[in-house]
Amino acid sequence: MSAAVTVVLVVLLLIALGFVALERGGGAKELALVATIGALAAAGRVLFAPIPGAQPITVTCLVTGASLGARAGLAVGAVAALISNSFLGQGPWTPPQMALWALAGLSGAALRRVCRARLGLAAVGAVWGVAYGWGMNLWYLAAFGPEVSWAALTLSGGRSLPFEAVHATTNVVLALVAGPALLRLLGRYATRIRTEVVVIPPAPAPAPAAPAPRRPPAPAPPR
Repeated sequence: MSAAVTVVLVVLLLIALGFVALERGGGAKELALVATIGALAAAGRVLFAPIPGAQPITVTCLVTGASLGARAGLAVGAVAALISNSFLGQGPWTPPQMALWALAGLSGAALRRVCRARLGLAAVGAVWGVAYGWGMNLWYLAAFGPEVSWAALTLSGGRSLPFEAVHATTNVVLALVAGPALLRLLGRYATRIRTEVVVIPPAPAPAPAAPAPRRPPAPAPPR
């Protein structure tokens, strides 16, 4: 149990550092956008809750990371897990869910060239459908036992295989159907919130030239 508590503390510290980096480097507009995306992702998870294993948050985190960067992807994963569990139930599973979806957002930023393609996003989503399930299995074994070993992890993975298959399938379908539209939408928002309008003051008008001194008229020649 002490190892699990240590992991929780480390995860919470890393997520807190990510939020601080987002607040300092992203600005108020990006912070508001990340909060909105996290709330929408949480709503999608609650909506898909009747389907065991369906987790639309994963694709949202990948798209956010690919469009807005690592800080935003990390923050959306943590926020979406925390908000959705306020409706579905908080518990010791909340910190690992926050960590795994934060990592999904980070991977979307690291693999942005792959995730910006429809098939690439679907492939990464399929991998995360399995990785998420195995990550949660590893957490439960570390927190509640009986032991952390390949045998125990393989056994728990076999039991959770149907849920991972649904998760991966949902990610693929969402990536193929809605992925390109989400990428375009978030890409436009990213351009808007990161575009700075610089107003250049007009150049001062040149000072009027001083009038040339008048020369006295030449004396008339003698007659």
